[in-house]
Amino acid sequence: MTATPPTAQPRQRRAPADLPFRFADRALADRLATDRDEPAWLRAERLAALAAFDTLPVESNQLYTPYIDLRAAALDDVQPYVLDGPAGLGDDLRDLELPDGVHVETMAAWLARDPAGFRAVIEGGGTLPANDKLAQLARGFWSHGRHVEIADGVHLAAPIELRWSAATPGRALVTRTIVTLGKDASASLVEEQVASGPAIACAEGETVPQGFFHGTTEVVLGAGTSLAMASIQDLPGDQVAFQHRHAAIGEGASLHWALAQLGGRVVRSRVDNRLEGNRSSVEQVEIVFGGEQQLFDLTSYTRHLGRDTTGNLLSKGALLDRSRSYMKGLITIEKSAVGTDSFLGEFGMNLSKGARAVAIPSLEIDQPDCRRAAHSSSVGPIDPTQLFYLESRGIPPDEARKFIVLGFLEPVVARVPLEAARERLRELLDAKWNAGAAEVATAA
Repeated sequence: MTATPPTAQPRQRRAPADLPFRFADRALADRLATDRDEPAWLRAERLAALAAFDTLPVESNQLYTPYIDLRAAALDDVQPYVLDGPAGLGDDLRDLELPDGVHVETMAAWLARDPAGFRAVIEGGGTLPANDKLAQLARGFWSHGRHVEIADGVHLAAPIELRWSAATPGRALVTRTIVTLGKDASASLVEEQVASGPAIACAEGETVPQGFFHGTTEVVLGAGTSLAMASIQDLPGDQVAFQHRHAAIGEGASLHWALAQLGGRVVRSRVDNRLEGNRSSVEQVEIVFGGEQQLFDLTSYTRHLGRDTTGNLLSKGALLDRSRSYMKGLITIEKSAVGTDSFLGEFGMNLSKGARAVAIPSLEIDQPDCRRAAHSSSVGPIDPTQLFYLESRGIPPDEARKFIVLGFLEPVVARVPLEAARERLRELLDAKWNAGAAEVATAA
């Protein structure tokens, strides 16, 4: 006689905006401070972040609240890392040979080397937005981090590579990356978010628990600096990822973001650009290539404060199967921002009948004396005119569709500063296309 397996208890229904985890509390903040032997001021910093986290909504912008949907994330029982971490974490910092004036180190190493400098940057959470709940989560509960510091006048020819491993099933990895460039410095960074090991198999009828990766990238650029930063997110399909990038851009400084979102089950990303200095500039390109039932929730805020600042932001999403993407962006031009030139474009390409892309670009202008303040958006299938043109040149339909889709996403690939990472990204895009090409042909 075979025993009847116990009936699985149904998961409690959650509203779309309910957070899918429960670990963020005072006990964890105390444990992080105690187990890691942190100074008293850092414990107080964690508790201040917890107080802010408890009071803030998941989405502070009411225009965007209808597009929150975290129901596919099942993280009720995840346990955060405190001292340990997933396999491979930290391997990117081994045997680094750096020139004078450059530091690439863990947060613990930074605190030991320069406690006063560490405190000046960390205390008060000034490198993160005070109105974002998930940014405060990182501020209060980070366990691992990276610090990149480039001294005044230092110019790095070779990119710095940072690699984050995904949390293992049932675990949560909360991280911070802080990047500071001194006056007239220049550098490029490539960040990769990858699996921590081979996929884990479960018995029939069971599912692998989800892992949770939460990371911030906090950038402070001094006067006359230049930073090119690329990120390739290729996390496993059982991973939930929340990301935040915040940049304060000084006088005459320039920042170039190239962000690629490929993996994960639920991905929520926010980018904040503050153009504080006169003649500062930001260029941001972000792509999504979604498949199966992936959900990508992408938001960008660009605030112009200095005079004669420039912003050029472009988001593109190509979606297969039943994947979804929400691309939301807001450009704010303050009264002080005379001579602003800013553009925001958001474009989605639905490659199957079940895919859904939403684009919501918006402007908030308090200074009429602008060189340009514009936005543009569109969502639709592959352009049949482009397809006809390529087929008329003898290119088979499947190849023509591939050329159109990968060409649509190429603006991010071309801006990745490391050749090996560019080729890796092209290989990832090609593999994802090949996996879903049959459905694209059916939808056409």
